[in-house]
Amino acid sequence: MSAQTKGGSRRRTPLTRGRVLKTAVRRADEGGIDSLSMRKLGQELGVEAMALYYHFANKDDLIDGMVDLVFAEIELPHSGDQWRSAMRQRAIAVCDALLRHRWAIGLMESRRRPGPANLRHHNSVIGTLRAGGFDIAMAAHAYSLLDSYIYGFALTKLNLPFDTADDVAEVAQSMLEPFPRDEYPNMVEILTDHVMKPGYDYGEEFEYGLDLILDGLERVRGAA
Repeated sequence: MSAQTKGGSRRRTPLTRGRVLKTAVRRADEGGIDSLSMRKLGQELGVEAMALYYHFANKDDLIDGMVDLVFAEIELPHSGDQWRSAMRQRAIAVCDALLRHRWAIGLMESRRRPGPANLRHHNSVIGTLRAGGFDIAMAAHAYSLLDSYIYGFALTKLNLPFDTADDVAEVAQSMLEPFPRDEYPNMVEILTDHVMKPGYDYGEEFEYGLDLILDGLERVRGAA
């Protein structure tokens, strides 16, 4: 992209690390991480692929930066917040970020060279748990449990065979249609009496499960 100057000539928008990362994240959001290459990214930015290597050592370095950009979107727990409310808000924010950037689910915790936003996020979560009365081992257990649930739920939601509440009834009926209804009575019951009810939203299951986990952590913390 370029800008028009007063004399009529065109000035190229500077190629910065931040501009490259934002473009890469948008491209991955639209087409998945496999659609991303240095050549295609350079074309979209209007530069040769080699120009990107001024800012990134290789594609892994680029992905490290993209992951850090996603972590930067997630609000850190506020100093002084109660650990439970802080972990609840943080869990919802992480899940929302993963649903916005579906390519990131398998990459967020895999970086050998985490960026500053990544490190700040982990440090803040651990600090909030420690300030809430968790010893270091309990904080590690709590962090692992919460992230397993958050990432697992986000992955499940992204792979459901329906996108909106309007799609649920159609998908449910097509699932049951080939079989006698009395062969799988429990499936019929949950689909017809719960999932196919007006206003059903699978996403609401997230906070129900999250509160159960937080209740359990509170009991363990209190016992310790």
